[in-house]
Amino acid sequence: MPLPHLDRPFDYLVPAELDADARPGVRVKVRFAGQLVDGWLLDRVAESAHPRLAYLEKVVSAEPVLAPEVARLARAVADRYAGSLADVLRLAVPPRHARVEKEPRDAPEAADNAGPGVPSPGRPGAAAASAPTAGPAADPRGWRDYPAGPAYLRALAEGRAPRAVWSALAGEDWAARYADAVAATVAGGRGAVVVVADARDLDRLDTALTAALGPGRHACLSAALGPARRYRAFLAARRGDVPVVIGTRAAMFAPVDRLGLVAIWDDGDDLHAEPRAPYPHARDVLLTRAQLAGAAALVGGFTRTAEAQLLVETGWAREVVADRATVRARTPAIAPTGDGPQLARDPGAATARLPSLAWTTARDALRADTPVLVQVPRRGYLPAVSCADCRTPARCPHCAGPLALPSAAGTPACRWCGRVAAAYACPQCGGRRLRASVTGARRTAEELGRAFPDVPVRTSGREEVLGTVPGGAGLVIATPGAEPLAEGGYGAVLLLDSWALLTRADLRAGEEALRRWLSAAALARPGPAGGRVVVVADGALAPVQALLRWDPAWFAARELAERRELGFPPATKMASVTGTAQAVAGLLAEARLPESAEVLGPVPADEGRERMLVRVPRARAAALAEALHTAAGVRSARKAAEPVRLQVDPLSLF
Repeated sequence: MPLPHLDRPFDYLVPAELDADARPGVRVKVRFAGQLVDGWLLDRVAESAHPRLAYLEKVVSAEPVLAPEVARLARAVADRYAGSLADVLRLAVPPRHARVEKEPRDAPEAADNAGPGVPSPGRPGAAAASAPTAGPAADPRGWRDYPAGPAYLRALAEGRAPRAVWSALAGEDWAARYADAVAATVAGGRGAVVVVADARDLDRLDTALTAALGPGRHACLSAALGPARRYRAFLAARRGDVPVVIGTRAAMFAPVDRLGLVAIWDDGDDLHAEPRAPYPHARDVLLTRAQLAGAAALVGGFTRTAEAQLLVETGWAREVVADRATVRARTPAIAPTGDGPQLARDPGAATARLPSLAWTTARDALRADTPVLVQVPRRGYLPAVSCADCRTPARCPHCAGPLALPSAAGTPACRWCGRVAAAYACPQCGGRRLRASVTGARRTAEELGRAFPDVPVRTSGREEVLGTVPGGAGLVIATPGAEPLAEGGYGAVLLLDSWALLTRADLRAGEEALRRWLSAAALARPGPAGGRVVVVADGALAPVQALLRWDPAWFAARELAERRELGFPPATKMASVTGTAQAVAGLLAEARLPESAEVLGPVPADEGRERMLVRVPRARAAALAEALHTAAGVRSARKAAEPVRLQVDPLSLF
């Protein structure tokens, strides 16, 4: 049951007519408190300790969709995150799609609607993909730039369980390297699960795996597939039709026979954090799964998170990195510029709102007939404006939200409530003229278009995300995460408005800024081939230093050391308790927290609520989660009216 005080299994009798279908892992319906509710059959036993039992009402489907390994994982995840098993199972198993479930295994129409990477019944190779069968030997040459890389692939092919934290080089085809690791695992007769952040990364990995394994050897799982296609892909994995499952965070619980490898790319992306209770992170779910199943693990990215660094420092995983000579050969030439006065020395630079170094870098790359990528942290036109006379930020008269301009001739509107403020007047000085406080991607594209009138300008962002762009001269203005690939690589990459990333009130501000910069800079050509990167930031800042040296491991070690000194995650375990002041105080009063627990706060939260933080040493993490879950159970048993949100290891603390 999804209620904390009912978070335990219940015993039922199985009537004779349901005996054949009532297998562990099937969906059932039972009577509970006088109501017919959905449930899972977890196990069959000969007898129960309870003398009086009700009967199962119905077996919804004879398909055992809940694998025993996934059930054990779900229980471990629920315990780790102070959640309920029912909530985790809702994330682990997609909703039933009866028509897909009833499709004959040899139905040809299923293949027509399956989509890429989903071997449906009737698709060539589906029968041969009975998981997990040994595949072709993996080619280790793609990993030769990393001294420990070939040895890692050999260990996978031999059926061992190596654990690695991989720092990818600039320009690396990470999807091909992950395909190599998966192919090595399949060659060893085992299966794999790989999780990426978004659909673009999933498409790249899908293409790479098809090339490495052949068609029909893997399934793609993503919430964006739609109910039928997602459930079809899930069944392909559960029935053993494929040895490999890839996908977004929906794939972290994917059932795979003889699991040999779990992998995640770019674990610092906040898309890996599940927004539904109990709010698990895909990285932690996969690492827990590797621990339970004795599987190998691969955590990779152009950057390195403090959590990944902790895996290395504790000895749980080994780092796979290139030597410094290789790094220098593969990295573009990177330079900082924080010289504001240079902006006005060149009329073209002033028009484009660029420091002179960034301006000349872009101009030279375009003259060399190579594309230029410009990363802008904010989308839109002018996402924030202020009074042109007194510089007071322009706020909505109704909700106090920030006003934004959608275009040069547009009317200011509130970003929170959407109301138009056509007659806006500054409450401080009465002025009616507005100026830009923050410049978005579309305004940047407009300015660069005027500065380089004969060069095509493309934008890639929320409205339209480009996958690739031609290799000739052109300007690409993109928000972080929407940068398209360029044929042959970019001649120059400009990282603008760095203050918008570095000055965020967030524990991970520096780490996130470096992650976004490295992801964009990795698309540039190597330095010897003319690739250049300019970051508009002070070169003395630690994230900028890590970018200049292409040394994310150094920054991650520094970040982890600082957090350990200050008592912040991941050096410690922290949970947030959010709700009304009375509800939060009531839950913490009921919780039997560990003696070492520190209660911090309160701090304001959204919608008039407050948040309290509870911090414990890492060794007491399980005790903290159990105490909070038990206290939540007491509140739910009393039918407390005001909800409280519990989050263990929340991404945002402030």
